[in-house]
Parts: sequence; structure tokens; C-alpha cells
Amino acid sequence: MNSIHYLWPTAPIASLPVYGSNARLPVRRIFCVGRNYHAHALEMGNPIDKATMRPFYFLKDPGSLVESGATVPYPPGTRNYHFEMELVVAIGAEGFRVAPAHAGRLVYGYAAGLDMTRRDLQQIAREQGRPWDLGKNFEQGAVCGEIVPATALGVLDKGGIELAVNGETKQRSDLSLMIWNISEIIADLSAYYHLQAGDLIYTGTPEGVGAVQPGDRITGHIDGVGDVVLDIGAPE
Repeated sequence: MNSIHYLWPTAPIASLPVYGSNARLPVRRIFCVGRNYHAHALEMGNPIDKATMRPFYFLKDPGSLVESGATVPYPPGTRNYHFEMELVVAIGAEGFRVAPAHAGRLVYGYAAGLDMTRRDLQQIAREQGRPWDLGKNFEQGAVCGEIVPATALGVLDKGGIELAVNGETKQRSDLSLMIWNISEIIADLSAYYHLQAGDLIYTGTPEGVGAVQPGDRITGHIDGVGDVVLDIGAPE
């Protein structure tokens, strides 16, 4: 059989380190849940009524993934670059139309992550009824720490989540305050997609999001899961 000849070198596979292992987790897709904490939805001016609404999602390209500890340039096209601290769920098995009671079977592990956002571009898109891609899906805009296998953690339903900029706390909340919990998110998302091993789900951010500048250091922590660190470099 003839091997495939590509016109130029293929992109490397996006992957993340796994706690306690030399293996790495290959990343397939990155799903993000919008407005999954009431206080954050309110600070964005878009309150959520769980009784009448379903979760909504946007995607980030695997090429946007960067590991914790990196220094990234302040991105082009924005003057309002925001942090959003989030629990990341790593899917480890295939699932489609999964019931909430069975959703935990799909979870491989968890990580602390940052959904970096060009807020001014996101707001312009929202006001004009356009997709959020310029505000959300850009190079080095999805930051993630090492994956902690869920074996000893089960399906997380509580735990402190916080973020600091230059040592000053900006976000502090608890996973129990998510509007849609992990099982509900997986079940709902699997009604639209065939979830696969390697999919990541950023589960939403608490209140307190804000802007960073070149030279700032972001540090985030989730109890029982771990940490994420990002340094903001000079503009490109």
C-alpha cells in the first residue's frame, strides 16, 4: 500500500500531560460551556433560567491549546484581554445520547484551565448577532494544566475554584455552584455530538473575570484537581 504524501508537513497532535504517567492525552476537540455560573451570567448581563433554558456551547480549535506554565504574547486585535478560570473535563470513552446517570463513565479525568477571551471582540460579535470565533477561538487561547485521572475523584460535584493575577485573588467560587453539573453537561452535549476520547469540555467560569496586561501572571487552582499558570508576554 502506498503511503499518503502530504503537500506540507502535518500539524503535530495537540496533547496534554497526565499526572503520574509518562503518557500524554491526545486532544481531539475543545468544547466550552457558556455562562454556567449564575453570578458570572449576571455580570455579563445575561441571567440564566435553568428551568427554561439549556446549556449552550462554543468550540476552540485544538491548535489554540497551550500548556500551563507557558508565556503567551498579548494577542492581536484586542484591547480587553480577559481570563476565565474553569474546570476542564477530559473525555475518555465514546458516548452518544448518554443519560446523566451514565455520564460519569465517559470521564477520563480533570484539569484546571483558562478560557482566554478577547472580550471586546466577543461583545461586538454578540451585539451584531455574529459567531464568537474572533473573541474566543484564537491561537493560545485555551490554556490547560495536567490531566488528573478521575479514578479516585469520581464525578466532581464540589470543590473550590479560584484565580489570582499577580497574587491578587480575582475569582473564587465552588464547583457546586455550576448551573449545569458535569453529568448534565455531558448528557446534553452528547445529544448533539458523538463524544470521543480526547474531547475536552471547559465547564464555564465563575464571576470576577477581568482584563490582564503584558507582564501579568495568572495563577489558578481547583481543589483536588491542580493548578494552571500563564504569563502574559509583550504584544505581537
